[in-house]
Amino acid sequence: MSEVLDKLYEIILQRLEKMPENSYTAELVKKGKGYIARKVGEEAVETIVASLYEGRDRFISEAADLMYHLWVLMAVEGVKPEELYAELKRRMK
Repeated sequence: MSEVLDKLYEIILQRLEKMPENSYTAELVKKGKGYIARKVGEEAVETIVASLYEGRDRFISEAADLMYHLWVLMAVEGVKPEELYAELKRRMK
């Protein structure tokens, strides 16, 4: 699982560096950290709604959106996946 998330983070970093015109990630970053944080909140709410009312497939789709936006926010904050993994491992003790 972490391989997928690590690859996603790598792609996000590439988009932040190159800022291609046709990149949704670049578009998010241009709008600023506050916008990205709001998108994380929006996707969290959509994930909750999907869980309660829209079924498994919709929940999976919304959870993926939430993870993507959270990873973009992490990149903007300079937080690496390894740091998140370390915190989760610490909490499992």
